Amino acid sequence: MSRGATLDGKIVVITGAARGIGALLAEKVAARGGVPVLIGLEPGPLAEVAARVDGHWWEVDVTDADRMAETANAIVATLGRVDMVVANAGAASGGTLLLADPRAYERTIEVNLLGSIRTARAFLPALIAAKGHFLQIASLAAMVPAPLMGAYCASKSGVEAFAHCLAGELVPHEVTVGVAYLSWTDTDMVRGADQLRGLGDMRKGLRGPLGKTYPLEPAVDRIVEGLARRSLHVYGQGFLALIPFVRGVLPGLMLRVGRREIGRQVRQAETRIRDAGQLSTGLVGPGGQAAAASAGTGETS
Repeated sequence: MSRGATLDGKIVVITGAARGIGALLAEKVAARGGVPVLIGLEPGPLAEVAARVDGHWWEVDVTDADRMAETANAIVATLGRVDMVVANAGAASGGTLLLADPRAYERTIEVNLLGSIRTARAFLPALIAAKGHFLQIASLAAMVPAPLMGAYCASKSGVEAFAHCLAGELVPHEVTVGVAYLSWTDTDMVRGADQLRGLGDMRKGLRGPLGKTYPLEPAVDRIVEGLARRSLHVYGQGFLALIPFVRGVLPGLMLRVGRREIGRQVRQAETRIRDAGQLSTGLVGPGGQAAAASAGTGETS
């Protein structure tokens, strides 16, 4: 893949930028000549990343519509405009609907889906003024159903559909919209998911490309290239570009071919969740803990 596109002088807002994909994306944006603007819940890590990339940061919860609107206005007042927004902030939890902690389950959907919608709404005036670009970070989970990940899959399918609808709505305003997909990538969130009772055990049984955890930097390189080129779709791992061709048959195929194995693994997962208690299905990783604290749900992992 050519790596020639630049982001010279572009003001690029990145949500969920305290760590993982967002933090490295800020570094890559700066390396392409852009000005990263970090949004997140963890002031310490945000300040460290911003200092490293000579960027700016704001502490704000993406699910707080009023604060997001205030933040968007403050960024425009400070920097003059916003050229691009990457809706990257996310949370994840694991567990069956029957046994999962309801607060963590619903917070996952709130952060991933409503947080992305509120991010887009807050920054749309600035993006329209700049004829800018909005990039939504989705996931393989938007295309492939995964037991014990109902909240995450639903939220990522939701943001994918939302972004595709938004792309059409913004055609008259000359604003472009892209969707980025990633498989299991080496972040705090994925490492936290692997430690969950039930979900972590099930993931150990996955084979082939779905069973791998991929390095972070090559995936983020693909994302920043797609951002610079204002691509409609960006695939963090190459094999993901093939999934859209078969996604329609995957749910039925999985249940027909793997029904017995799925049933066995789900039964085992439910036993482990019952043994460990509901909190074992909470939001994962340091970012998940910050999202839980922001919602007032307490410790969840």
